[in-house]
Order: sequence, then structure tokens, then C-alpha cells
Amino acid sequence: MRFLLIPLLGLSLMGCQSTQQQVTQSVLPIPFTEPLQADPRTQIEIARYSELLNSQEITRAQRAELYHIRGKLYDSLGQAQLAQIDFNRALKLQPDMAEAYNFLGIHHTLRQEFSEAYERFDSVLELDDSYDYAYLNRGIALYYGSRPELAVDDFKRFLDNAPEDAYRVMWLYIAESAVDPVAAQASLLKNSAALKKDIWSTQLVQLYLNELDETQFLTQVSKGVQSQKEYAERLCEAYFYIAKRYRAKGNNLKAAEFFRLTLATNVYEFVEHKYARLELRLIREELLAISSS
Repeated sequence: MRFLLIPLLGLSLMGCQSTQQQVTQSVLPIPFTEPLQADPRTQIEIARYSELLNSQEITRAQRAELYHIRGKLYDSLGQAQLAQIDFNRALKLQPDMAEAYNFLGIHHTLRQEFSEAYERFDSVLELDDSYDYAYLNRGIALYYGSRPELAVDDFKRFLDNAPEDAYRVMWLYIAESAVDPVAAQASLLKNSAALKKDIWSTQLVQLYLNELDETQFLTQVSKGVQSQKEYAERLCEAYFYIAKRYRAKGNNLKAAEFFRLTLATNVYEFVEHKYARLELRLIREELLAISSS
């Protein structure tokens, strides 16, 4: 764990440069760590489950569960295509597997296939309306699908189940700010009352409430960290929410820098890592639209 001075420069995305905005190089103390490496144990598990799947003695239900487990392992390594293949195989064998629908819904969202994503999350909730994270993931799909009012409903239900969870507070704020930024800020302040001050994730909310400035926030990221893995996970979250903050202010170039830092952590399992790539795609599309207008 260490601090490096990383220049935050204007990006050239897909060869597209903004000619309408002059960006001055700025240098901030950005916390940095090595990207996470693939866990060898995960790769060994994939090999073991692959061997089991070659067995003719397992039942249909067991085969479905093995595909499901291997799909999750592929997903944790960032192997999206292989994960989707396994989730689809699992559902062909066992069509009532709610978690497989949930994962497929996430992948449809990442490809901006929103109708298909909504269908998958609806299937999850039809099978199990207590499946908490389906509300988060459907809310995210609705948010990126330009339906923030509906996203707010899902995020509110998600938050009601754990009002002390800062990440739930953050996603509700992100959706509410797309509807009414002033009301969203008031809601964020109200919801922050249930958070514990000594939990790392609470600092994300404090940043958005301007109780911490960006430098203070970044300086405290490493506090209490016990391992490189934990540090990379914190940085993944920190970079993403800083990027969303810049995005809300209309500073797409700085937002893109922090989304790229999010991806550089290699924390493939985290929501923040998954959607940083989609955010970069959306920024690129906006810059291309500006350059062609």
C-alpha cells in the first residue's frame, strides 16, 4: 500500500478528443496498489468442477448446480462469456434457479440489453421475492436504462432491508439525483443517520455530503486495511464513487480517469468494477456525439 502521484490527464477515448474543453494537468495524491491477481485456488476449483461435469454419474440437478457454481467462479475472474454459457446451461437443466437469472440479468445490463435484463430480474423475484439483491440489480438496470423513477422504488426497497448499509444508501442517492438532485441530497443526509461512523463505507456518504473533501477521503482509504486484497477492494469502490461524483458535475474526463482506475484494480466481482466499464462506454458515446455535432 502506498501513495503515488498520478497525473490526471484528459483522455483520448477511441481516438476522440474534445476540442471544446481545455484540460489542465492536475496532480493529486491518488492511493494506488497492484491489481489483484487471479486466485490460483479459484482456477483449481474451476478445473475440479469441470472434471465433475464430465462424469456420467451425476444427476440433472447436480449438473445444473455444478454449472451454476462454475459460472460464478468464471464471473469472479472476469470471464463473462464463459460465465454466461454456464448460467444458461444451468437454467436449461433447472429453470427455477433464481441466482442464475440474477447473474444473467447483470450481464444483460452490462451489454445495455435492458429489456432482457428486466425479464431476468423479474424471473428472480417471481421465483423468490425475498432475493434481496435482485432489487439492487434491477434498480441498476433501470437506472442505466434511463428509468430512474422506477430504479428509486427498487433501491428504496433494497435499503429498507438494511438501512445501515452505506452502499444501499449510495445507490438510492445516485438514482434519486437523476430525478431531483436537491431532493436526493436531502434524502442522503436523512439516510446517513442510520450509518455507523467507524465503518469504511460510511466515508463514501460523507464524501457526497461534503463532510470530507476528496483529498481527505483518499488519504483515509487505507485506514484499518489488513491485506492487499482488502485495499484493492476499497480502492475499487473509492475510485468508482469519485468518478460518479465527477460525472454528475459534468466532468467526463476526470470521471473517465477514475473509472479506468476502478478497472485497474481487477476486482471483477464488485458491482463498481462491473459498471465502470459501462460508464466508460457511455462517456465515449457522449464524446463521439459531441465531436460529430
